[in-house]
Amino acid sequence: MPGSPRKKAAMAGPKSKTAPKPPSETLDRLQELIISVLEDDKAEDIVVLDLAGRASFADRMIIATGLADRQISAMATHLHDKLREAGFGKPLMEGANGTEWVLIDAGDIIVHLFKPEARALYGLEKMWSAELDEASAPT
Repeated sequence: MPGSPRKKAAMAGPKSKTAPKPPSETLDRLQELIISVLEDDKAEDIVVLDLAGRASFADRMIIATGLADRQISAMATHLHDKLREAGFGKPLMEGANGTEWVLIDAGDIIVHLFKPEARALYGLEKMWSAELDEASAPT
């Protein structure tokens, strides 16, 4: 396997038992908070994808669109603050400095905030859709 020892370890996953998953109510409450904050900030085309059993890094993914870099940055900052206030820890953010795409790692939910062009380019809904899994399953 090519790559550094650190990359190999990351690809191999955790050495110990996986962390216990939060109760469904906690995950639902987290999702409701995220969607509420995004709706308050005028996010468009909010989509929730269920990743349970399909991805090891999160149970759900939320994708939303903002029309301008400034709006996306403001949504990310506002969401970050609301998650901390609600006791969901300190979410990690990538790309919050005025880009077309901001990723917020809220633990068991990953949030992607895109400008419309970047959202179409990356096509995360298509990549992670359940229909794609069904289409690729052997018959």
